[in-house]
Amino acid sequence: MRKMLKCFLSEEDGLGTVEIVVIIAVLVGIALIFRDAIIKFVTDIMKSIFASDSITNDVNTELIRQNNQIG
Repeated sequence: MRKMLKCFLSEEDGLGTVEIVVIIAVLVGIALIFRDAIIKFVTDIMKSIFASDSITNDVNTELIRQNNQIG
């Protein structure tokens, strides 16, 4: 019985999956915290690439924030 318990505790089969899930959770958390800065950064890049207000006007940060509010 002790041998089976020791073998069970020493197995590391699921650790890779847990690591990936934790990394994804941290990245999603960081993206949520800095979403305004990310949206502004992407909008600035779009302005410099397309040099047209028609595309950047479609990305309204206030509208995005209102649609994503919880509660």
